Amino acid sequence: MTSSDTDGTLSGYDPDGYYCEVYGLPERPLGETERTRQRLDRIPLDQLRTRAADAERELYNFGITFTVYTQKDAVDRILPFDVIPRLISARDWKTIETGVKQRVATINAFLGDIYGPGKAIKDGIIPGELVYENPNYRPEMEGFRPPLGTYAHIDGTDIVRDHLGDFRVLEDNARTPSGVSYVVENRHLMQRAFPDLMTGTGIRPVSNYGQKLHEALAELAPKEILDPQVALLSPGVFNSAYFEHIFLAREMGVPLVEGRDLVVQADDRVFMRTVAGLKPVDVIYRRINDDFLDPQAFNPESMLGVPGLFAAYRKGKVALANAVGTGVADDKAVYAYMPRLISYYLGEEPILANVDTHICREPEGLRYTLDHLQDLVVKPVGEAGGYGITVGPRATQEELDACRTALRDDPANYISQPMVRLSVCPTLTDEGVAPRHVDLRPFAITGESTWVLPGGLTRVALRKGSIVVNSSQGGGSKDTWVLE
Repeated sequence: MTSSDTDGTLSGYDPDGYYCEVYGLPERPLGETERTRQRLDRIPLDQLRTRAADAERELYNFGITFTVYTQKDAVDRILPFDVIPRLISARDWKTIETGVKQRVATINAFLGDIYGPGKAIKDGIIPGELVYENPNYRPEMEGFRPPLGTYAHIDGTDIVRDHLGDFRVLEDNARTPSGVSYVVENRHLMQRAFPDLMTGTGIRPVSNYGQKLHEALAELAPKEILDPQVALLSPGVFNSAYFEHIFLAREMGVPLVEGRDLVVQADDRVFMRTVAGLKPVDVIYRRINDDFLDPQAFNPESMLGVPGLFAAYRKGKVALANAVGTGVADDKAVYAYMPRLISYYLGEEPILANVDTHICREPEGLRYTLDHLQDLVVKPVGEAGGYGITVGPRATQEELDACRTALRDDPANYISQPMVRLSVCPTLTDEGVAPRHVDLRPFAITGESTWVLPGGLTRVALRKGSIVVNSSQGGGSKDTWVLE
């Protein structure tokens, strides 16, 4: 259902049988959100549209963009923003927060193990070929323990809700998870555009992310360095997340540098070039992939990295976040083993369950996927951003045939999962307020301990019926309110 412009914002809204992030289920309504719903519904729809248009103009004016690369060129776009917030109760947030911390602890234990003794592989918990033949596995990291034993200092866990309202992890992002800048900017935008909606509503803050990130990164420096110099290493202006690089450097109060701004001296210390001469750098938050980080250690043709940086890292002269080689934990096939790994390393049951996953490199998983292709979502294990996915129930016969061929040609490159009935959230559309599917990416920062940003990035599939929330595939975002 939709609303007329003279109705309240939520008049006529119907979740269409899905679990709703604002209403819950008819048999289990969300009492915690009632006050916010009432306030929201008092705003006439035409006024909501006007304020939403003002908010969108602000995004343009502030340059809050990401870059979409097409076959012809690169286009800067704003991330579409929906002004109706996603609400999370304190009880639900506790589940998410503890589940994310459990998952991050497991990822770090797993990475320390595979670059060390390899116990999980020897004990048959996870196949060795899945790790050692993974393109993101870095033999150069073997035998090296990074500061604090932490590999994934910044982690993003993609979480969905199913039709019963239960949280499930969709995938892990342990290399360079992006999107946190939109979390903070979305909150600032809502504070300017909807103070009447937010005043008196107990919402946990998100604006201290930069402070928390800087504190955790500074903890990676050698203890004898009393005031560590942190820098953010970016590939440069042509990177799709360059806005976020600028944002995070500003929020932390640290320099934003490119590879050409850094130099490694004969004693393996890293320095940055400044107008006052060379200045030492102790910790680098790098937003450059492993391959391009150091042409002496990885891709010799890289013009983005810093020659000698990896040797300096290995010798403890500089700390890197995230660590080299964390991409193994991002792999969608490794993801399928996470429940076993949680039990193995922590002796606990998963707080946040996985979506059931069939590993196509295994004969049984491939056979099941081919037999039920029209009912499954098939994903390439190494892709991100929603690329390469085949949604069986919504695919054409031509798309299914192409997917079947790809599976047979390279089964190890794919996993499949049942199509989850993703939860929805009221969203402003051209036709009025209607349900649109959402997911959630909480961001965890790990130094000497792990802190999870309250809320995270809620991505919304703006196209009717779509379940692909990625910004590169037409998705947008919402402000995420964790209620006190």
